[in-house]
Amino acid sequence: MTLTGDERAQLIKHRIEKSNLLQKEAAFLFDSGLYNTSVNRIYYAMYHAVSALALKDSFTTSKHLQLIGWFNREYVKTGKADINSGKYLTRAFEMRSKSDYDDFVNYSENEVKELLENLKIFLQIVETLIQN
Repeated sequence: MTLTGDERAQLIKHRIEKSNLLQKEAAFLFDSGLYNTSVNRIYYAMYHAVSALALKDSFTTSKHLQLIGWFNREYVKTGKADINSGKYLTRAFEMRSKSDYDDFVNYSENEVKELLENLKIFLQIVETLIQN
C-alpha cells in the first residue's frame, strides 16, 4: 500500500489515538479488577504505538514479534529509546500471550499495576520518537 505524506500522517495520528484509547480501557479494566483483560489492552496500546512509529519509518509487518524485534533493533540497540522501553514491550507481549492462550493464568493486581505504569512511560517515549 502506497500512502501519500498526508495519508501517512493521518494514519500515524489515528494509531496514536487508538493507543491512547486502549490505555484508558486498560485502566478501566484494571480498576474493575479484570486484570487479564487489562493486560490485553495494555499490550495492544503498546502495539499500536509501535506500529505508528514503524509507519513513520516505512516499516511494515503483520507479525507481532517482527515488530518488536524491529523496535529493539532500530531504537533500543541504537540508543534512540531507553533500554527499558524494549523490556516493557516484550514483557507486555509475553503476559498478553499467556493470558490469552494459556490455562489458569491469573495476573495479580501488583503485576498489572506495574505493567500499566510501564505503559504510560512507553507511550511517552514512542510519542516523543514520532514527533522527532
